[in-house]
Amino acid sequence: MSFRHQYVIGDLQGCYAAYCQLLETLDFDPSQDKLWFAGDLVARGEDSLNTLRDVKELCEQGAAATVLGNHDLNLIAVWRGATKLKKKDKTAPIFAADDCDELLEWLRHQPLLAYPDEQTVLVHAGIPPHWSIEAAAGYAKELEAQLQGSLEQLDELLPNLYSKKADNWDSGITGFTRMRAIANYFTRMRLCKQDGTLEFGFSGTLSEPMPEDFLPWFEWQVPRSRKILFGHWAALQGEVDLPYARALDGGCVWGNYLLAYRLGDEEVITSSAQCENHNGSFKING
Repeated sequence: MSFRHQYVIGDLQGCYAAYCQLLETLDFDPSQDKLWFAGDLVARGEDSLNTLRDVKELCEQGAAATVLGNHDLNLIAVWRGATKLKKKDKTAPIFAADDCDELLEWLRHQPLLAYPDEQTVLVHAGIPPHWSIEAAAGYAKELEAQLQGSLEQLDELLPNLYSKKADNWDSGITGFTRMRAIANYFTRMRLCKQDGTLEFGFSGTLSEPMPEDFLPWFEWQVPRSRKILFGHWAALQGEVDLPYARALDGGCVWGNYLLAYRLGDEEVITSSAQCENHNGSFKING
């Protein structure tokens, strides 16, 4: 199907009012247009429940698609009892909703990597310099198979996706260590070494001091067959625009705005509304 317009939208974080306003600005028509979401549909905004419901409905209509972010994985983990709900996340209404299980069943079946068009690839946090896009697609399928398996399989996986220390990547690693490393690259990465070693403590702007030998993953310049579209790093405010990488998290939940990147002409449209629940700070964790 050919679309009038396709837009890639950065982290919604449950900022429902800003999301609805952005769709008005885009003059979005689900019968003619398609939205691609960079993950983190939920968490610290004012209405994660209706945000999740709306995105799910659009996806089921074929008018949208999403990849999973770290907050989406955390929501699934809370649902299955693998971790506790964080006070700063405003997602409790999801678990009280009658359609909770339906929403979370749908969410766990969403991919980690998608191809919006022939020139781009969409992930939540990025693709590390030691992975080709083709290899990354294969690793995404490995973790997706675990997330989308039986509930028993999911319940074994989820407690093992979390660690304060990053795992060193080797193509030969196996088991939960492999799954955790894959999840960390796709959903938590900001800084890394050229060999892919991750650092989880930094979430600031590009002008702030960074740990020695670490750079933003997109500054390790390697040949890419597609432009990598990503969210996750709110402090960038969507201002990184390179030939091979484009940041799309505008930091709406932190006092800024949602961003929509129009495929084709690469124009960026900004919401005029901020998140109703924003704290106006870029001291971000997670």
